[in-house]
Amino acid sequence: MTLAEVEATARAAHEGQTDKAGRPYAEHLRAVAEGVCARGGDEEQIAAAWLHDAVEDDALSEQWLHEAALSRRTKDIVLAVTKRAGEGPQEYAGRILATPGALLVKEADLAHNADPARLARLDDEATRTRLTEKYTRMRTLLGLEQPSL
Repeated sequence: MTLAEVEATARAAHEGQTDKAGRPYAEHLRAVAEGVCARGGDEEQIAAAWLHDAVEDDALSEQWLHEAALSRRTKDIVLAVTKRAGEGPQEYAGRILATPGALLVKEADLAHNADPARLARLDDEATRTRLTEKYTRMRTLLGLEQPSL
């Protein structure tokens, strides 16, 4: 699949979905893909960025991913950043760290998720606080610097 095909597939798979602030979910996917590109990611990582939430959100099945015309590395990255039911943060972070190329995708995902402007759109202060703590903890587990505000 070309990057344009991956983007179109991801947008179609998440059609009608919104983020916690009610924004179209494709905005998050685009931001993560752009973040991967800005951090020097390659095409396989950019493709994984477009698809990073597809399996986790049941927008696309794991079977679809296995059968898709994507590189093994792209598929591995998508699976590495896909949270699994009952999985603890340390186990999740360990899988990301053990998968070549996955850390950059997760870093871009966390950067967009923790963007103060994005979090400010949330109505509930408790949710903003919980998410900020969650993203800070994951950055720590992954050995990433905390963003400066």
